[in-house]
Amino acid sequence: YVCIAMEALDQLLMACHCQSINLFVESFLKMVAKLLESEKPNLQILGTNSFVKFANIEEDTPSYHRSYDFFVSRFSEMCHSSHDDPDVRNKIRMSGIKGLQGVVRKTVNDELQANIWDPQHMDKIVPSLLFNLQHGEEAESRSPSPLQATEKEKENPPELAERCLRELLGRAAYGNIKNAIKPVLIHLDNHSLWEPKIFATGCFRIIMYSIQPQHSHLVIQQLLGHLDANSKSAATIRAGIVEVLSEAAVIAASGSVGPTVLEVFNTLLRQLRLSIDYALTGSYDSGVGAGTGSRIIKENEERMFQEAVIKTIGSFSSTLPTYQQSEVMVFIMNKVPLPSSQHSIEPGKDGENRNRLTQIMLLKSLLQVSVGFQCSNMLTALPSAFLDRLLSAALMEDPEIRLFVLEILISFIDRHGNRQKFSTISTIGDISVLKLKVDKCSRQDTVFMKKHGQQLYRHIFLISKEENNLQDHYQSLYSLLILVSIELANEEVVVDLIRLVLAVQEVAQTNEENLPPYNRCALLALGAAYLNLISQLLAVPTFSQHIQEVIQARQKEAPYLLPEEVFGEKPRLSKSLDRLAPEVFFWQSKISEVLGGSGYNLERLSIPYIPQLTDEDRLSKRKSIGETISLQVEVESRNSPEREQRVPAEEITYETLKKAIVDSVAVEEQERERRRQVVEKFQKAPFEEIAAHCGARATLLQSKLNQIFEITIRPSGTISAAYGQSQSHSIPVYEMKFPDLCVY
Repeated sequence: YVCIAMEALDQLLMACHCQSINLFVESFLKMVAKLLESEKPNLQILGTNSFVKFANIEEDTPSYHRSYDFFVSRFSEMCHSSHDDPDVRNKIRMSGIKGLQGVVRKTVNDELQANIWDPQHMDKIVPSLLFNLQHGEEAESRSPSPLQATEKEKENPPELAERCLRELLGRAAYGNIKNAIKPVLIHLDNHSLWEPKIFATGCFRIIMYSIQPQHSHLVIQQLLGHLDANSKSAATIRAGIVEVLSEAAVIAASGSVGPTVLEVFNTLLRQLRLSIDYALTGSYDSGVGAGTGSRIIKENEERMFQEAVIKTIGSFSSTLPTYQQSEVMVFIMNKVPLPSSQHSIEPGKDGENRNRLTQIMLLKSLLQVSVGFQCSNMLTALPSAFLDRLLSAALMEDPEIRLFVLEILISFIDRHGNRQKFSTISTIGDISVLKLKVDKCSRQDTVFMKKHGQQLYRHIFLISKEENNLQDHYQSLYSLLILVSIELANEEVVVDLIRLVLAVQEVAQTNEENLPPYNRCALLALGAAYLNLISQLLAVPTFSQHIQEVIQARQKEAPYLLPEEVFGEKPRLSKSLDRLAPEVFFWQSKISEVLGGSGYNLERLSIPYIPQLTDEDRLSKRKSIGETISLQVEVESRNSPEREQRVPAEEITYETLKKAIVDSVAVEEQERERRRQVVEKFQKAPFEEIAAHCGARATLLQSKLNQIFEITIRPSGTISAAYGQSQSHSIPVYEMKFPDLCVY
């Protein structure tokens, strides 16, 4: 009888005209509510089906008094059904999801009806859908084979829940995103779903693809806020949130960061710093050692979290336009604690560890950003302040930090993807097999090298002299030299690079720095590999011949000076490097002679490269990088060609500053007084006086104009007279043709 009654109601509902439907709906919803309250599953399902039919009817007139609170609660309850029979349980859950979908459809577009986006409703609807999605994944892993399922069984609660969630999020407006996402985050927290991260990633994939693209950054902001709120949670949970962030950023692409670009990176870098602190102190409360009441922090988990943050920084930056990537790199570089910067270096052993880890993590982040950075104009991409800070980090004693700086420089300079072609240092016989992409050096690149070239060469030279360099350092130095030669080199730069490499050979040859045998052999091998490649790029036959002669001499007499031997798996080194024959070295005189004959700057080639430094001892001890930078600036200014033209700087003291301020105030006062007098004169003086004053000025202007006209008219007569065509009269002013720009 119930079924028949509901059938009748449904038919009435479908036949009812829009104007009179409101009178009938209240009774209908009461009946549906009664069915949903019944304990019999089939009656609950019957009630839901009727409600869904009603939800699909579009009404013209809104209803102010209709409430759907009961339906939201009851359908959410049905979504969590725990009936003993799996089939019945599935049917009840599916009915619950369909019911929620009906409520959403009925209310979402009608602002006068109950607001479905209120937290009280969202906190029931969203977790119910996620609950079914989650249990669907578990069931999926247990099911024997999806191929055995019949067509009817194919529609299951998880699929339906996903469809409903997508529909809900697709309808969310700007102001409602927050209320829709918050329950998702709470659900993932409550059910510990961040750790395996598969479900969390799946959820946010659905969210990011369902919402309108212009709202993407709101989801990212919610996730960042949640990461901050969980900053004292276990590293695995934080890593899960960060992984989800990374995925979401890739999906949202350019819409992922929104208006507050640096805020996103600031949050991620703050989490990085916190993680370093946790790993060092062993406690989530800074300054408190791992003791009673504090959870044990596993260093390897924190390291995994740090790697996840760095990867996410890369994901975000790759979605940005070039100019914003550049801003982000400057922002990260300014956070790196350097002795010369305002970030104070913490004293003591703990401080050293913290600084070192922070430097490494931030440089890793910078490397991640620079890998996806493509810019044709190096001058705008690398501002002077950024380059100074980056290169100052290259002079630090820690070999790992130096290596990161070299890698970052390489990723900036390599704009044609040539880097991978130099993965091993070797004296290759024919470089055409490398298939290098070489473009002509642009004007901006030439300006960049004019401005920063000497600074770059000096740092390459100083890094190559470090005792604790490893094979990776020499590999990176080789790549950097080659890439500068390919990407940024005009004739002048090539000449300077050859001089630089010969100076590095000199360091290994004379050994004033007391380098170990491996370092000396590595530097000599590095020089051979570079000169071999540059000689083939320049294609000057006599130059190539000299280089090949030296390489062949080394193959016979000193194979340990060639990269194939030094950088092989088992390098054989010689301790008697001081007794080598002259033919195994490249000679500056010979190179300058052969290149000078081909039009290169002979005078510049024959001058040995000496870095612009005066106090190398102070530099090598490296008490502070601040000293290094100030020293470089001082030396550069001393050696600059404009030095003679500069006037001696005025000595600035407290007195001169005070005087300047007082003078400027006095000048302002006088100006103000003059203005006041002019205004007063025009306000109070009699008309005749003002007219006389203006008339005098007009007369003066007229006399000046007459003079100008005289000058412009007179030459025309003189020129023609000079050619024998005497003129009896000059052209009147009103007949002269003036250019448009001269006519007022």
